[in-house]
Amino acid sequence: MAITVTGATGHLGKLILSELKGHDVIAVARRPEAIEGTARFGDYDQPESLAPAFEGTDTLVFISGSEVGKRIAQHRAIVDAAVAAKVGRIVYTSITHADTNPGPLAPEHKATEDYIVASGLPYTFLRNNWYLENYTENLAGALEHGALLGSAGNGRVAAATRADFAAATAVVASTDGHEGKIYELGGDEAFTLTELAAAVSERFGKPVVYRDLPVEEYAKTLESFGVPGPFAQALAHSDAAIAQGALDVVTGDLSRLVGRPTTTARELLQTL
Repeated sequence: MAITVTGATGHLGKLILSELKGHDVIAVARRPEAIEGTARFGDYDQPESLAPAFEGTDTLVFISGSEVGKRIAQHRAIVDAAVAAKVGRIVYTSITHADTNPGPLAPEHKATEDYIVASGLPYTFLRNNWYLENYTENLAGALEHGALLGSAGNGRVAAATRADFAAATAVVASTDGHEGKIYELGGDEAFTLTELAAAVSERFGKPVVYRDLPVEEYAKTLESFGVPGPFAQALAHSDAAIAQGALDVVTGDLSRLVGRPTTTARELLQTL
């Protein structure tokens, strides 16, 4: 069974490729020369490059694009190319509760899910919660200033590591019985940002608190850190959705797929 992975040079894509070692895998990326093994050029912004990249694919692991506001056009191009290439099945990385999630990132994912269903191709949707690395990769400022910033209030996040999501993706891509399934993937334990700040403080031996900001103030703060305006707005309003419970979704789907408990925030912090 030939498995093709899009976005193969990204953080998640690299981990999925690693998990799929030993399988017949085709990596698709803008820089295929950077990948060991079978790799083909494919660019989400160059639709004509996609169908040839997907030729001979039984299962397409379709990693969602990273450019907010461009995803619908990019994703439709990928689905159209999958249809043209007669792909056997699409495994799409979506977002938690894409059909009801109030966050600003959900509509593009929901539109993509709808387009995949309308294509007639067999599918599996992996509705991924937040990556733990969204928090742990950006701790320098929190440690320096003693505060983790956000607009999530007391909302809980069932985040998991990219490695956990990659392992689940590989299982779904390489085994049978997943057609038509929608998996709500996330960590076994949801946490508030106040709890995360306490874990950071404990791990590094420095006082760190969670400071909750109004959404617009948080967006402006992110911009002052160099985050582009539209993405800063998306992040801040995603936090507002967390405050409404959008990511407090613990289903056990992820741990069942990977056959072990998910990595906790405290466990990940111990590796830093």
